[in-house]
Amino acid sequence: MAEKDKLYSRELLGKTVVSKSGKKFGEVGDMIFEVGSGELIHIVLRNPTTYTERMELERTKEGQVLIPFSAVIATGDFLVVAEEDII
Repeated sequence: MAEKDKLYSRELLGKTVVSKSGKKFGEVGDMIFEVGSGELIHIVLRNPTTYTERMELERTKEGQVLIPFSAVIATGDFLVVAEEDII
């Protein structure tokens, strides 16, 4: 991977999280990494939408909504997730 192709985690902060069909979930507020490997495990949502609040998604101890990073299928102006992979 060329240096210019690298994506830094800080570039994801604040991006809007949407499904493939365009449903808005919220914004990337934080990320949870596996300390040993550096693998990105979850995205912590900031400003979750009403749609997201009604879903039975995993949450932090503080009640913040978590999206598994494995559900992310694209990054760009938005972070696109496969909704079927998070339910």
